[in-house]
Amino acid sequence: MSIPALATLESIDLRGKRVLLRCDLNVPLKDGVITDDGRIRASLPTIKYLLAQGAAVVVTAHLGRPKGERKPELSLAPISIRLAELLGTEVAFSSEIVGSQSAKAIQGGQVVLLENIRYEVAETSKDEAERLVLAKELASYADVFISDGFGAVHRKHASVYDVAKLLPHAAGYLVAAEIEVLKKLTQAPERPYGVVLGGAKVSDKIGVISNLLDKVNVLAIGGGMLFTFLAAQGKEIGKSLVETDLIPTVNELLARAEQLGVKILLPTDIVVAKEFSADSTPTIVSADSIPADQMGLDIGPDTAASFAEAISQCKTVFWNGPMGVFEFPNFANGTKVVAKSLTTVSGISVVGGGDSAAAVRKLGFKDEEFGYISTGGGASLEYLEGKELPGIIALA
Repeated sequence: MSIPALATLESIDLRGKRVLLRCDLNVPLKDGVITDDGRIRASLPTIKYLLAQGAAVVVTAHLGRPKGERKPELSLAPISIRLAELLGTEVAFSSEIVGSQSAKAIQGGQVVLLENIRYEVAETSKDEAERLVLAKELASYADVFISDGFGAVHRKHASVYDVAKLLPHAAGYLVAAEIEVLKKLTQAPERPYGVVLGGAKVSDKIGVISNLLDKVNVLAIGGGMLFTFLAAQGKEIGKSLVETDLIPTVNELLARAEQLGVKILLPTDIVVAKEFSADSTPTIVSADSIPADQMGLDIGPDTAASFAEAISQCKTVFWNGPMGVFEFPNFANGTKVVAKSLTTVSGISVVGGGDSAAAVRKLGFKDEEFGYISTGGGASLEYLEGKELPGIIALA
């Protein structure tokens, strides 16, 4: 898709205005504690700019997929506390999304965070009329809409898409930055151009692989999805994750890559274990001979080294999806080696959001070691797949 020209923050007079700001605050929580506040930090530049312009800021965001139910474990209350700490200013939290409580909080505070927008059934409804009712309620709180939740721009949701039609609007700093990065990945990228894909399911990445094959020079495959590729080559994969119905599609992709001269890197060794557990004993085996009673949980050290070598020679690299079960120390090495190689790229290296962003931080890397860490894995992938992003189209 082509990205339309977007209005910038600086193009709108924000003095004394009420601003409805769509952020992506969908951070991981464990027992109510935020384990990675990267997405909250990514929202700060836009919020600080709005406050500096004398605007009142009403933040709307989601957490998880409550599907219209008020699930306490998906409340944004903990996020409001962390946001206030990072901003160094009070953040009023409204446990309502629409209603008198929200209206009162907005009148009294400079920064207000509304409760999880996905508690409202209408937010994700496929019925445009139903979404529009919610969008009008949200629009009634503000004079201007600023879209800065890049992780949600691939969704045609009320707070992302519909509300933009009702108010003067612009892209926030985060959305603008993400769009510039996507342009660098798709519009005359510096070569060699390498893409590293991992994650659990090949079905999540088929569209991306297909769309990128005629654009990249090197494509490395890791994570759980690699076993469908190995199975397509007739190799024994033991108890490893596999999507057998996609084997014919994978074979077609491999044949097409060969015709295009794209180098597909597949693992030569695998770290396996008998059970999916942090306590499982890891064993390194050849990718040609995974025991029938074992499952692959990470790429092996030789594979990690070969992936790293290929990545280090590229000028443009996009990575989405861990190489193994990085949450388990015994199966984190492949992801760590690949992450380290991205820090050596002389051109631009992009960590594609989601689990990849969480992995690099969990493994001890700093954000500034990479060219860019995206906040929206799904949005980035859909763009690279050639799909339109409704939340961006709405800002045109």
